[in-house]
Amino acid sequence: MPPEPVESVMNRFVEFINTANEDLAREVISPDAVFHAPSHPKPLRGPEGYMEVIGMMRSGLPDVQWTLEEMVREGDTGAARFTMRGTHEGEFFGIPASGNKVSVQAMNFYYLAHGRIVGERGQPDLLGVMQQIGAVPAP
Repeated sequence: MPPEPVESVMNRFVEFINTANEDLAREVISPDAVFHAPSHPKPLRGPEGYMEVIGMMRSGLPDVQWTLEEMVREGDTGAARFTMRGTHEGEFFGIPASGNKVSVQAMNFYYLAHGRIVGERGQPDLLGVMQQIGAVPAP
């Protein structure tokens, strides 16, 4: 059976990050996957590593949702632009809940093999998030 197309894997991945469903995580993320997130100094690994990132996001923005706005792919590599929206209802990077709504962009690169994600380099607009929750003054 051939691997799923990149678009199908990415649609399932978006479903995973919006639901934090661990079964979906294991379906779309390779156990050997390596993730580079600006929130963590060292790479995270496998579905468990990604669940850690999702847990960190949901602890501060419990209603966080990602929308895949566009994707460009070449072979088994995809560049994706997301909009991330949520409400700052819990501590986030040490900043107490503000109740502020957040909406920022993220640009990520995904690497796939055998129908699963094996790597990601994510660049969410953390400065935008920090400005919108009141931790950093906006220009």
